[in-house]
Amino acid sequence: MDLYLALKHLHSGWRFVAVALLILAIVGALSGWLSRSNYTPRSRKLNLFTLIAFHIQILVGLALYFMSPKVRLDDMALAMKDSISRYWTVEHIFMMIIAAVLITIGHSKSKKISESYQKHKTIAIFYILAAVIVIVAIQMSGIPLWAMS
Repeated sequence: MDLYLALKHLHSGWRFVAVALLILAIVGALSGWLSRSNYTPRSRKLNLFTLIAFHIQILVGLALYFMSPKVRLDDMALAMKDSISRYWTVEHIFMMIIAAVLITIGHSKSKKISESYQKHKTIAIFYILAAVIVIVAIQMSGIPLWAMS
């Protein structure tokens, strides 16, 4: 198996880990925010693991970006005219980087807050925004969320 296919399978499979952690982090943050419960070391670790999973996903995705036959870096004008090329060349990577940035910002902001419910609230808001972007980006690809690409 060549490097491109290995990275493609890793990227496709790792999204299940990243999305599962994101869902767990959102549920935990919403629960903690609404019940005003303590921000525990378990909460911190879950949020951190979600951040790490998304950063790994972005790094693998960036490697794929420069190898993929779907990405048209040689002729951006042509890529912008074709919806599939435009999606893989511009839209997918842009949305996923924005989602990772939102997760990073949410995690960083929460570390600076002292009140538990505010930590949960910050994580919930930023991670939910990231989840919406991820879901939209995956749906735009035409690949079902549960399928391997």
